[in-house]
Amino acid sequence: MAVLNKIRQRSVFLIVIIALALFSFVLADLIRNGGAISQKSQNTIATINGKEIDRTDFAKKVEQASRNFGPNGSNMQAVNYVWDQQIKEAVYDEQFEELGIRVGANQVNNLLEESLANNPTFQNEEGGFDRAKMQEYVANIRETSPQQYQAWQDYKISLGKQALEDTYLTMVKAGVGATLKEGELAYKMENDGVDIKYVQLPYSSIADSTVTVSENEIQSYIDQHKDQYKTEATRNLRYVFFEEKASPEDEEAIKASVQNLLNGDTKTTGLKDLPEDEVADFINLNSSTPFNDTFVFKKELPTVVADTLYSLSVGGVYGPYKDGDSYKVSKIVAQKQLPDSLKARHILISWKGLRTANGDTTRTKEQAKQLADSLLTVVKRDKSKFATFAAEYSADSSNKDKGGDLGYFAPGRMVPAFNDYLLENNVGSMGVVETDFGYHIIKVEDKKNLQKAVKVATVSQKIESSEETNDQIFTETTKFQIATKDGDFEEKAKEQNYTVRPVNKLEELADNIPGLGAQRSIVQWAFKEDTKVGDVKRFETKDGYAVVQVTSKAAKGTQTAKDAQALVKPILIKKKKAEMLKEKISGSSLEDIASKNGQTVKTASKLNLKNPTISGAGREPNVIGVASNLEKGKVSKPITGENGVYVIEVTGKTPGSGLDSYNSYANQESKTRQNAVNSRVFSALKDAADIEDKRANFY
Repeated sequence: MAVLNKIRQRSVFLIVIIALALFSFVLADLIRNGGAISQKSQNTIATINGKEIDRTDFAKKVEQASRNFGPNGSNMQAVNYVWDQQIKEAVYDEQFEELGIRVGANQVNNLLEESLANNPTFQNEEGGFDRAKMQEYVANIRETSPQQYQAWQDYKISLGKQALEDTYLTMVKAGVGATLKEGELAYKMENDGVDIKYVQLPYSSIADSTVTVSENEIQSYIDQHKDQYKTEATRNLRYVFFEEKASPEDEEAIKASVQNLLNGDTKTTGLKDLPEDEVADFINLNSSTPFNDTFVFKKELPTVVADTLYSLSVGGVYGPYKDGDSYKVSKIVAQKQLPDSLKARHILISWKGLRTANGDTTRTKEQAKQLADSLLTVVKRDKSKFATFAAEYSADSSNKDKGGDLGYFAPGRMVPAFNDYLLENNVGSMGVVETDFGYHIIKVEDKKNLQKAVKVATVSQKIESSEETNDQIFTETTKFQIATKDGDFEEKAKEQNYTVRPVNKLEELADNIPGLGAQRSIVQWAFKEDTKVGDVKRFETKDGYAVVQVTSKAAKGTQTAKDAQALVKPILIKKKKAEMLKEKISGSSLEDIASKNGQTVKTASKLNLKNPTISGAGREPNVIGVASNLEKGKVSKPITGENGVYVIEVTGKTPGSGLDSYNSYANQESKTRQNAVNSRVFSALKDAADIEDKRANFY
């Protein structure tokens, strides 16, 4: 009690102490995380012209894009796709705001009608768009499916944005065109011809090895052309890959296991002696692939054993055999004569709730069955009605306008119940079959190429590394990783006969490591501020481990002479060769120049500026440009071309006959320029935008 009284007496004091402690805790957390401003920064994935892109909103869009890309798309593909969309939206929105471009509700509704005009869900009996049906559809999904309703709203928003963009680009295109004078120039470039004699001193006449280009010269060229040699921040890596793969001992163990499943032992019956009615359960219990309860033709059997399996009688077994990355044993459980090609037509009757049902389908399953049965009765009496009923009633839009004709296809291509009906009934038979798609009124049209088919029961076990082998690989990986910390990465790899694989010019948002596939974690590590050149780290991959070392780091900016050498050196070599070849040229005539340089005088006719190509010499716009402006009979000064140095003499000029009006050429030129507006405008807006990209901090 005395203690409680003391606590009560000091209650105010205690409250103040606790409040101060809590305040200190919160303040420390704010300081540690950079405060509220930093917290806001952490939720911003980018800033485009001052507009902040929220990280959470961006992530939702990436998730949606990933679903659209499907299983074959990588996460970074989705990120980059959304990023491009965000930039486009930001730079265009700014333009719309400045110019006061707006899109009204009526305009969006008109666009909706145009885009949905061919959708049967929104059509009336005459096939025209029915606004009432659209309104009914929207009201229905608003009440029954919030997800579908949100998708509808998003679609309307996207139409509105597209309308804004179209309006803006139309305004830009209105100011883009060509004058009649430009049309006349285009005509002359295409139709004014020039004939020349020329001597070419090819660059190939001087070996590259005889031309010296210094690092300073390369750097000087880069400094003069900085815009062409901009570079993002990059990293160079090298790695050794330790693959988790089965050892010879692992393979033998798997082979023995499959052999045992074939023959069995004292306690269990193997596949060889198993009754047919127990085969499916046995396969599904012991195999990495499920039992395939269908008949197959020889061409569908594994290539490595097709001849052997196809020649076995019912009950015959074969194996173990290796097929790809698996060991297998197989047993022929049945065989029969089957056609290898079937032809059929059908009418698909769906009911409300099926994915094949149209939006306006209200019939129940029972009503669908009654309709299918009644249609079957009619078409059995009058086969000509089949096509009419298919067009009117079938939910399969891919063939309803073809009378339900499915063409020829292989057995097994259709769902089981459909497939079984075709195989079990004669040509001309008609019946109703239920599948997950609805009720099918089927007519068997044709069966071709009767031949033997077999049903094969196969136990398959994938060839994989054992736990013991994986432990050994992990140990080797760890030993190498430790060794590289105290020694040279390359030397340590050589000592163990490991292959070192280099990866150069890796950018911050890269997703793929050559030889390893998608390895975003490696890229993120390489670009961390505290990761230094020479650092080594082990990464777990899908098929094993990679021990990776950072070998160099390059900041964003202009490429160095070393980095740009492969691009710049050939340019400078060509320039130096041009000067060397020009110094060899002397003489007053083409014949003199050719003779002194071991060349011949060649001719070219009907050259024009639109297609500046010299037959036998290649594309040479500079040479043909000089020829077009050189007087007839005059010999030019040496001309630096794409493929050599030239001296030319104009032997003839054939001007185009001219036109009364150059409207057609001006219009064509205008159209060409306007067609380029969409991509060029966006590129210009993007280049001019102030973009702060923080994607690499989150992905």
